[in-house]
Amino acid sequence: MLLSIALILILGMILGWLCQKCKLPSLLGMMFTGVILGPYVFDCIDTSILSISSEIRKIALIIILTRAGLSLDVSGLKKIGRPAVLMCFVPASFEIMGMILLAPRLLGLSILESAIIGAVLAAVSPAVVVPRMVKLTEEGYGTKKGIPQLILAGASVDDVYVIVLFTTFISVIQGNGVSAMQFVNIPVSIMLGVFIGLGSGWLFSKYFERVHVRDTIKILLMLSWSFILVTIEDSLNTPIKFSALIAIMFMGVGLQNYRKEASIRLSCKYNKLWVGAEVFLFVLVGAAVNINYLGNVGTKAIIVIAGALVFRMLGVFVCLLKSNFNMRERVFSMIAYTPKATVQAAIGGIPLSLGLQCGNVVLSVAVLAIVLTAPIGAFAMDLSYKKLLER
Repeated sequence: MLLSIALILILGMILGWLCQKCKLPSLLGMMFTGVILGPYVFDCIDTSILSISSEIRKIALIIILTRAGLSLDVSGLKKIGRPAVLMCFVPASFEIMGMILLAPRLLGLSILESAIIGAVLAAVSPAVVVPRMVKLTEEGYGTKKGIPQLILAGASVDDVYVIVLFTTFISVIQGNGVSAMQFVNIPVSIMLGVFIGLGSGWLFSKYFERVHVRDTIKILLMLSWSFILVTIEDSLNTPIKFSALIAIMFMGVGLQNYRKEASIRLSCKYNKLWVGAEVFLFVLVGAAVNINYLGNVGTKAIIVIAGALVFRMLGVFVCLLKSNFNMRERVFSMIAYTPKATVQAAIGGIPLSLGLQCGNVVLSVAVLAIVLTAPIGAFAMDLSYKKLLER
């Protein structure tokens, strides 16, 4: 296990650094590290790590989402108004509709199977998008119009919306039917997550105000509470749930509102934690990619993915109509909403594990989407933000 950790960190950082030197996103090198070390190539990662891979990836997401919350300008988000709400669900809905139109013709799937594959692909990757939006906020690009805040918040809520749709479509294809409560749960889980997060941030601010502890202790307390929130969400067996990841992000927002100076220091601490967490996250995402499935898909799958992304970008454009964004800023927003990685790695194999007829195709297309969109989307954002956004 210790050797596996050493290989993940050393090779992940080396290949990430080499990619940076070649003007490519470091995550490309980290994902490639995961592919070659993973069980489908050289099988160098201990099974004890692979068995908790999803938990490790979730810890990394917790770190970056908390960091995002600590630097999220909510006042800028409020000024944007309507587009901020629309970005949470319209682009994903457009992408699913695009998949429903394209997949039956090109992949031979039924409409419901196409909806399932659309829901798998429709989630934007917070692991790719959030660090870049935090970077834009720190460098001051697009912040006057709240562009990083818009994309950051929209991408986080987008995942909740898509996962609920995915579970609904799976329920239908298994013959369990659909209840109105499943759709009611979408806004309710988001709002509950916001309220729980803001409440947690307020409680932490009061505690830190009255009890003087080192910033390192504060980080440990916040991480522990974040783990508890995720565990509670996973354990709840009720019709109404809350989104733990949204709660975690808004915990950072709440703390920022009540203890600004402390939030700045804690953001720096989380930034340091992200250095190692990023390596683990993308190496383990790469390790989850079964490249054997890439042989099952051809150019038709690439056309379907590209076509669905065009629909998604059209959805982003529709969201930003009548906003004060100029065309360059709209183009950047469309680019930022394309990367796929973490959600696809997490749920792409579920249809196959359930024995669904479309399972093999869904997993194959999900793997291809990760391989194509994560590095290309990250590269496009890194290359274009200085040209498309104002500082």
